Amino acid sequence: MSYQHTIQFRTYQFDDLRTLLAKATPFRSGDALAGLAAATYEERVAAQLALADVPLKTFLQEAVIPYEEDEITRLIIDTHNQAAFAPVSHFTVGELRDWLLSDDADTQTLQQLAPGLTPEMVAAVSKLMRNQDLISVAQKCEVVTRFRNTIGLKGRLSVRLQPNHNTDDPKGIAASIIDGLLYGCGDAVIGINPATDSPQAVIQLLHMLDQLREQFDIPTQSCILCHVTTALQVMTKAPVDLVFQSIGGTARTNSSFGIHLGLLQEAYDAALSLNRGTIGNNVMYFETGQGSALSANAHQGVDQQTCEVRAYAVARRFSPLLVNTVVGFIGPEYLFDGKQIIRAALEDHCCGKLLGLPMGVDVCYTNHAEADQDDMDNLLTLLGVAGCNFIIGVPGADDIMLNYQSTSFHDAQYVRKVLGLKAAPEFEGWLQRQGITNAGGQLQPVGNTHHLLTYQAG
Repeated sequence: MSYQHTIQFRTYQFDDLRTLLAKATPFRSGDALAGLAAATYEERVAAQLALADVPLKTFLQEAVIPYEEDEITRLIIDTHNQAAFAPVSHFTVGELRDWLLSDDADTQTLQQLAPGLTPEMVAAVSKLMRNQDLISVAQKCEVVTRFRNTIGLKGRLSVRLQPNHNTDDPKGIAASIIDGLLYGCGDAVIGINPATDSPQAVIQLLHMLDQLREQFDIPTQSCILCHVTTALQVMTKAPVDLVFQSIGGTARTNSSFGIHLGLLQEAYDAALSLNRGTIGNNVMYFETGQGSALSANAHQGVDQQTCEVRAYAVARRFSPLLVNTVVGFIGPEYLFDGKQIIRAALEDHCCGKLLGLPMGVDVCYTNHAEADQDDMDNLLTLLGVAGCNFIIGVPGADDIMLNYQSTSFHDAQYVRKVLGLKAAPEFEGWLQRQGITNAGGQLQPVGNTHHLLTYQAG
């Protein structure tokens, strides 16, 4: 069906729901590159006003990618929880926005609603929100996951310790890990992007991380961010905690990544069977990013933010410990500057939380984007206010292997301090026992005799 809205004497027509969602999206370079963006600011406002009047039930009747063509569409429709949807089923998109911002939409209510919302509903309502609306709604959401510690509790912010090295040198990686631990980072995961996807290299790194974790009794989990097929290959040869995979919002995007839902199910089942978690069984780690579908020429006419939120349906299916939008990593072709990166990150975090996902954000940019570390400081602070589950900690904020700019270990300490946030409770206790922090979470002086400094990488 078509949609329309008249501003003064001009009527704007939108042929279908897919077009309406694209035209209503706040401007970003990726949608312009794809030829999907509104031609003028007035057309965007007209699309947003038309979108506000669309009943939520429409999203169950009109798919942006046909059911027959796309397994993610089928997943969304086939797993939709009608009972959870019932309390808001009579709403339009605009009414959902108003309700989400009201006191009636509290934490418990939003947790109960999550299975009843589809990605397209959530993407639609986010397009009607200001940045402060996205922060306000996300702050009310609480999504808690567990493996060896508890991530996502209100008042806490976890950090993925990312000790990447451009040659996977164990000593260089170990130095970064110890540095991060002494800054109180690593409770979300100690996660390495390997320089190669070699099974032997992955096995070596997995053994190294597990030996370090056991030697110092660290209540966290490790992950080598290799391809899911590599993780399946090494599971019988090395200690695999979490299974990682990058995912997208269309079946064609995932096909370009060499994956499909059946393969993810196989990996999920295999990881569960290892039974390595001590307090929970959330065993998956997914990463996403606006623009991935477009960069793979697999967006099928869907705007990049809606594609991104559709990826969250894939993640939700497998009850992950962590979902991370690597928001500025793909480049300025998709998010041109700091303003667009900040907006996209707040959208991703809010939409993921509304769908019941444990959202983290890699506060990052590439060196050819019109962004700088001041933009990242602003975004980091906004995400801390919004209740982000975790961020990334990279030595010096500069990833020497992936060649992009992120947030550093001391950036995590900054946002915890100014907003009164704490690490995951089990990890917080460990930091205090190690003398790294005091009971108030403040970093303590660490001398050169601290036993973490005795660690020797293989």
